[in-house]
Amino acid sequence: MARVAVVGGGTSGLGTALMLGRRGHRVTLFEQDARQAGEDLHRDFFDWHRPRSPHAVQPHSLLAPVRTVLRSEIPDVYADLLARGAREYHEFDWFGEHPPHRAGDEDLVTLRTRRIVLEAALTAAVRREPAVEVRQGCRVTGLAFREGSPPRVTGVRAGAEVHRADLVIDASGRRSPVPAWLVAAGCRPPVVESHRTEIVYLCRWYRLRADGPRDPGRVKAGSAAPFAIAGVFPSDNDTFALHMVLSTGDAARGALTDPEVFEAVARRFPAPAAWLGLDPEPQSAVLAMGGLDNRWTALVDEAGPVVTGLVNAGDSLIHTNPTSGHGVSLGLRAAQQLATHVDRIAEDPTGYHAWTTETLRPWFDAQVTADRTTGQRLAESAPPSDRRAAAVGACAFDDPVVMRARAQVRHLVRPARDAYGTDEVDRHVTAWLAANPDFSPQYDGPTRDQWDALIPG
Repeated sequence: MARVAVVGGGTSGLGTALMLGRRGHRVTLFEQDARQAGEDLHRDFFDWHRPRSPHAVQPHSLLAPVRTVLRSEIPDVYADLLARGAREYHEFDWFGEHPPHRAGDEDLVTLRTRRIVLEAALTAAVRREPAVEVRQGCRVTGLAFREGSPPRVTGVRAGAEVHRADLVIDASGRRSPVPAWLVAAGCRPPVVESHRTEIVYLCRWYRLRADGPRDPGRVKAGSAAPFAIAGVFPSDNDTFALHMVLSTGDAARGALTDPEVFEAVARRFPAPAAWLGLDPEPQSAVLAMGGLDNRWTALVDEAGPVVTGLVNAGDSLIHTNPTSGHGVSLGLRAAQQLATHVDRIAEDPTGYHAWTTETLRPWFDAQVTADRTTGQRLAESAPPSDRRAAAVGACAFDDPVVMRARAQVRHLVRPARDAYGTDEVDRHVTAWLAANPDFSPQYDGPTRDQWDALIPG
């Protein structure tokens, strides 16, 4: 059995360590933050300052791969997640009655929960796992190497101590120091591809009142204006988040951090307005997150792995802006791959790098393309231009066949070209357009004049 050092105790690091430990490998998990998710979810979520994980307080929807991996690998964690308040939402729940079942439909489920709930469930399971040792509050300061071509990582340094390992897994997140350590040690540099999104993300958390209304009715989760996107993330334990996305060049972004302005603007979008109509209790300030980018960090170049004995996973490998909620899904898929093939990967990481390129990289590329389009549209306040593409989005909420395709893309089951590019979907969209001859692409959010009237100064 392999000796594995996991650097980073976020969702990817915890999931990787737990799956490895369940297979009998000896795992040491290093996490420099002395605090960990516990039993007080409210305190842990709102009062834990986590500068290395600014996205931790932003809303999350855990997509199909999260549920699939947890149920197959660590079902006790999945049961604990539900017991702590996470809720399942099937994409066909929109219709009330589900259409006839097709293979794969059972996976099109979102887990509505804050990230802290998953972290708490994973943390509790890791504590119970005898094969995993957790070094909480222990900062890894470097790597140990053995000369070779390429060099081999033989462990991690934590102060004066060297912890030996057959494989080191970098799960330390989007601000990982590992690439710099490799360059300093004389390795060929990792191949880093980064794309700034030119959007800013704001959210505010609310809780439904125990004695108040609880159902917003049949309302879509998202709304849009030509220059902004707004929506709702229903979550665990009667909490939900309102979120807004706009261009980094929009002068309104600063004013929206004022809760009164944020809420007044949010009420001009149908989805947030419906949820604010339930008279919820605010739970947070307006939480802004800028500097968003999509980054791919490969520890392999055209000559092969830049180092052996080391691989990366989670946000250290691939991170995308939080709008589509891909991070936890892709992180747990990588964790499952590592746990399944760790002995082979420890010997030679080439196969793992090939797997990440084949399996994860397409979703990164798709997000880069989508964000480029979104950023340009928001910056230019551009009207919708593709009638049929807009019809696909509208039709999905009337037609289960098109909704299935939409859900498959959203849940990282099939790429858009495969899900939407079938004769069946084409026929259903064509029929919908025939039944709605006056359809034209349009926004349901405010006009610029309505928006500007709510923005001070």
